[in-house]
Amino acid sequence: MGYATRGPGGPQDERTEVGMSGIGDEAAVGGLCSVHIPRSGRNLLERAWEGPGIEQPDADLPRVGRFPAVQPGQPAIERLSPTSTLVGYRGPTACAAAGITYRQLDYWARTGLLEPSVRSAYPANTQRLYSFRDILLLKIVKRLLDAGVSLQNIRVAVTHLQSAEVADLAGLTLMSDGATVYECTSPQQVVDLLKGGQGVFGIAVGAVSEELETALGRLHAERTDTGETLLGHDPEDELAQRRNRAG
Repeated sequence: MGYATRGPGGPQDERTEVGMSGIGDEAAVGGLCSVHIPRSGRNLLERAWEGPGIEQPDADLPRVGRFPAVQPGQPAIERLSPTSTLVGYRGPTACAAAGITYRQLDYWARTGLLEPSVRSAYPANTQRLYSFRDILLLKIVKRLLDAGVSLQNIRVAVTHLQSAEVADLAGLTLMSDGATVYECTSPQQVVDLLKGGQGVFGIAVGAVSEELETALGRLHAERTDTGETLLGHDPEDELAQRRNRAG
């Protein structure tokens, strides 16, 4: 599943635990999601930062990319995965895929909780553009909010997560009791937390990532290098069309 565009052919025993306090930012409406806390003894609450701006109204959309059938002698069509760094997503698409409201998205960006890594709302009259990892983090933030973790402490988690690759995030299981978030890198660590009564809420980040990849493959995106609009497609619809042609 992806977007078509023409182009050239050992478990670890250590667990990290971060205490969660009840103080912090204004509460935002929550939903369900997951988050990773890497192993670090530093207090990173002081690293919460304020980000710029309010996203401007939609400007003219870039041209829509059309992908005709390949003719003999033409270069092959390159299929871009929704996880590709060449693919970005606008605010409304990020909201739909992450299961959040646009108000939440805008608030989190303006307060520096989670800004888009591809393109911010500055300079003026530009659209925020989110990467696959950004939207995965949005889903994580929402699920942590639903679990009762404060925005102040979620900032600490997001700071760590933003430096991790998608492949690294996919190997994590996040456990929480609503006040503390634990990172587990092996099944045994999950078992130990459950036995200790500390794992009330768990998130397999890899499963969330796969779910998100499927959802984004059906939605429109934008090439980060050319600004070309990439049309999402539903594999089930494509299969139905083939059956109709065959019948």
